[in-house]
Amino acid sequence: MRAAVLCGTAGSLLLTAFAGAPAGGAPARPDPAGLTAPDLMRGTAVAAARAAAAGIRFGACAKATGLPAGLRCGTVEVPLDYARPDGKRIRLTVSRSAATGKDTRNAKHRVPRQGALVYNPGGPGASGMYFPLFGALPEWKRIAAAYDLVGYAPRGVAGSAPLSCKDPKRSVKGPTQSPTHPSESYKKERIAEAQAYARGCLKRSGQAIRHYNSLNNARDLDVLRAALGERKLTFMGASYGTYFGALYATLFPSHVRRMVFDSAVNPAPGQIWYENNLDQSAAFESRWADFRAWTARHDKVYGLGTTPEEVLHSYEKARAQLAASPAGGKVGPAQLQNAFLEAGYYDDYWPRRALALSAYLKGDPKPLIEQAARPEASAGAENAGAVYTAVECNDASWPTRWRTWDRDNTMLARRAPFETWDNVWMNLPCAYWPVPRQKPLDVRALPGVLAPTLILAAERDAATPYEGAVELQRRLSGSVLVTENGAGTHGIGGGPNTCVNNYLDTYLLTGGLPQFRARCAPRAEPEPAAPGGRAPHAKAGRAS
Repeated sequence: MRAAVLCGTAGSLLLTAFAGAPAGGAPARPDPAGLTAPDLMRGTAVAAARAAAAGIRFGACAKATGLPAGLRCGTVEVPLDYARPDGKRIRLTVSRSAATGKDTRNAKHRVPRQGALVYNPGGPGASGMYFPLFGALPEWKRIAAAYDLVGYAPRGVAGSAPLSCKDPKRSVKGPTQSPTHPSESYKKERIAEAQAYARGCLKRSGQAIRHYNSLNNARDLDVLRAALGERKLTFMGASYGTYFGALYATLFPSHVRRMVFDSAVNPAPGQIWYENNLDQSAAFESRWADFRAWTARHDKVYGLGTTPEEVLHSYEKARAQLAASPAGGKVGPAQLQNAFLEAGYYDDYWPRRALALSAYLKGDPKPLIEQAARPEASAGAENAGAVYTAVECNDASWPTRWRTWDRDNTMLARRAPFETWDNVWMNLPCAYWPVPRQKPLDVRALPGVLAPTLILAAERDAATPYEGAVELQRRLSGSVLVTENGAGTHGIGGGPNTCVNNYLDTYLLTGGLPQFRARCAPRAEPEPAAPGGRAPHAKAGRAS
């Protein structure tokens, strides 16, 4: 699809809670590696107690983080394998900005500090180290007044014991093809690439790679909570962050203070991850249609067609031309598709992408090259891809027969050609994954076990289709779902919708929630950008 007085007390509570069954009284579940859940829970308790005693020594952020001098950074130690908490350990990098205490409505009034708000932006493979910077944005200032904003790089990401599956210098550069109906010979090439990539993950990272998974991300989150000196966790996860946030709520319900799920992954065990990717590909087709309809309404600006069908014809014309002669020797059909896939995530991209397509078809390739050319291969991009692959492949069983993938996606591509096959190629290494996989946890919280939680969802989100938010609410008793009607931007908390932000602020600042469900009118559609004009950029504060 793709974060000193309390230390001793926190450690004591952890050891008590995990002495036998998982917190909240849930029955023990068998672990696919042959270890029981209590073994892993006790390992988590040991690691959390150790982290509570040690705390986090925050200091200047390393230059490699790219963070400004005002932020503070540190590390927290977690076991590589929670069944062996005294074995090999890895360090997760953490960033923090202190609560400002400034009341945005009354400068003379100081806002009481409510603890740490830990954030994860999604992925798998994304780093949240930049999250404390959100506090400078108008939409986040009330939250930043009451909370220390804490970001971190999950295990495997960036400076947190980084994973690698191939030499970044050997990454494919543009221009490349991206057939919506691939030939048999093309499929064979991609199968061979997926097999080689899976082998490379094991070769470069070894057997340790099996420990990079969503359940361990949830356990790491509890260790981070303890290291921060928090008796209970306040957490906001976006996109993939909602999935291991839901795992945390299932494993450690008594440790949850407040929890926000923004753009929720469908957590049903049977959806993780193969079925979720099929649903995602189908949803992107609808979102692609939204973009084309918007572009058609602004034909006077872009000249790409007065109907969605005519806009599609313009897009396919550009694809054909780029296949024959890549723009600037850098942008082929695959780069074009990737640029417009971003428009499926964020409608802030719509004006720029439409303008680039229009200019290209009128003989000016520069805007398209600027927006679609793949940057030089980087270790960061390769690392993000490695973590994405490892986590999703480790989390659950995937079809191991190519004919299953071929059958399901050939059928899907007949009605949803835009993203289907590119999604296959991204996930296909999981068919050939060289280490044992886990069995997905049954996300669940019974009445009275978990503190009320907040779920935010855009009705036409393609990356995490809306049905996932509905399913998550069904599984977490006491949760409340806030829907942005008719909108499709991925990640809506802290964005431009005042209604959504009011619910978010009220919940995080007071714990208050509407009853069961609430709806917000959609944000305004983006304004078109005329040639020579300035197109809006995607706002910060969104899920990745």
